[in-house]
Amino acid sequence: MRPGNPFTLSFGKSPEEYISRIPQTDEILRTFREEKPSNQVYMLTGVRGSGKTVMMTQIADELGSDSDWIVLNLNPERDLLNAMASKLYVSEHLQPAFTKARIDLSLLGIGLSIEGATPVSDIEMAIYRMLRIVKNKKKRVLITIDEVTNNDFVRVFVSSFQIMIRQDFPVFLLMTGLFENINLLQNEKSLTFLYRAPKVPMDPLDKMAVTYSFARIFSLNISNAKQLAALTQGYPFAYQVLGYLCWENDCAADPGKILDEYDQRLSEYVYSKIWSELSPKDKSVVEQIAAGNSAVSDIMNNLSLNKSNFSPYRDRLLKKGIVIAPERGKLSIVLPRFDKFVQLQ
Repeated sequence: MRPGNPFTLSFGKSPEEYISRIPQTDEILRTFREEKPSNQVYMLTGVRGSGKTVMMTQIADELGSDSDWIVLNLNPERDLLNAMASKLYVSEHLQPAFTKARIDLSLLGIGLSIEGATPVSDIEMAIYRMLRIVKNKKKRVLITIDEVTNNDFVRVFVSSFQIMIRQDFPVFLLMTGLFENINLLQNEKSLTFLYRAPKVPMDPLDKMAVTYSFARIFSLNISNAKQLAALTQGYPFAYQVLGYLCWENDCAADPGKILDEYDQRLSEYVYSKIWSELSPKDKSVVEQIAAGNSAVSDIMNNLSLNKSNFSPYRDRLLKKGIVIAPERGKLSIVLPRFDKFVQLQ
């Protein structure tokens, strides 16, 4: 029986085959595990399909396998403080200690009433009481939030989390988000501490790592594997799509026959959404690059922009992870075959 496809087209699901970002992952794990961590918050940013969720999951799984860590995965579209309190309270490693300390959260709709105990009515106070026990037990709590947006739940939670850090509680936060959503969030007046939190951009995967991966999975020689890897340009979702299609069609050594479907999948799953989220002027800049105008001076001339007018669009596209500056005065599209997609718009 043929083994199942090791690649996946589903967002948020950790595929069987993926390429780890070892330096960035090790940095976060090392920092969080320090006796006195220099940072307790990290934000993973990048374009859709850049591997943010997979990296966050890898870190959460690594720490979750350690009995000294409690990992809480929270949904940014729900009441985050309530969710944190609920998940922390029912943790199998901590609930006996919470019960012994007579922490009654029944008024908050969490757990059962404890006879003789005064119910806690404030959600933040409930969390603080539990975190004191976590600290006394020398455990740590990692909170992960995938694809944050600048909504009320996230703003309230991050503001409270800042207080938890000030009170020296052993809490750590790992968030993923698109550049524009992270930017909006950290520009909130009460949340400017997020500016100091390290942001880890999801840059393209190492080309040789992609090459060796394809060579191993499809039993290719390095030359053919390198040609296959070049089609992904290090974009993690493209690595998954191309690998998936080559596996299903048994054409890794001759991927030309599935390029049309490859383009279609990229367009339907990510490129159409990425394109719809760009401003008209951002689109104009990308169209210029897609047409072969890589020199910044040419782009500015064609769009009748001076340097100060052009800089915001350039910086935004760089931070979004759509273009890169391979050399001074030049821009190129980082997403594979995105230029062909743009030309069809």
